[in-house]
Amino acid sequence: MASDSREDLDQELRFFRDLGFREIYRAAPSSGPSPASRTAPRPPAPAVPLRAGSDAVATDPALRPVVPADFPSLAALAEFAAGCPRCKLSSSRTHLVFGQGSERARLMFVGEAPGADEDAQGLAFVGRAGQLLTKIIEAIGLSREEVFIANVLKCRPPENRNPEPDEVAACLPYLREQIRLIAPRIIVTLGTFATQAILETETSIGKLRGRFHPLGPVRVMPTYHPAFLLRSPERKKDVWADMKLVRDALAE
Repeated sequence: MASDSREDLDQELRFFRDLGFREIYRAAPSSGPSPASRTAPRPPAPAVPLRAGSDAVATDPALRPVVPADFPSLAALAEFAAGCPRCKLSSSRTHLVFGQGSERARLMFVGEAPGADEDAQGLAFVGRAGQLLTKIIEAIGLSREEVFIANVLKCRPPENRNPEPDEVAACLPYLREQIRLIAPRIIVTLGTFATQAILETETSIGKLRGRFHPLGPVRVMPTYHPAFLLRSPERKKDVWADMKLVRDALAE
């Protein structure tokens, strides 16, 4: 029994390592477990989606469900994520915003987090910034239906505040599994948070944009977020320069 438990733990640790995690925390139980529970292997993740609604699940890291690896499809991953309680944002969202687009997209866009319009509709990039993103996509000869659009966070932070580290850590397994399933040739990261989360760096977007960065077999092009362009339209020329590199790479 003990060897089975150790094997289960080793498999789970390898899973988190493959997802890019370097440190894993487990909350201490409030009362001491029985000897049997200390040695019993962890049960497999449930096949049905987990629903939010339990305050204990939403706040206790030890009770949050692990995101299994190797989902057979985006639909299966979306079903599992539908009621995700992995972080505190689950209690304030209207809809989880999984992302949308082609499951065979060569090009994927990843933003920071849903805004008010996205939270209301359950779709990524549908507000003013989304309208500008549509124009950017069309400018390189593609449509939204041919690409996949997602965010690092699947739930809207209150008042559109910046994502917090624990929220990013909770959502990254979903994003990494989306990337694995779609297998895009190129990912365009929109803004600082998406870029730093995916490339695991603290370097500023201004220093990273303008060239490709490797992510395994995928090439990552950081560029400015459409919401930033609405406030600073003079930066549109920089995004256009980045997108021309993306267009040319896709044509290779």
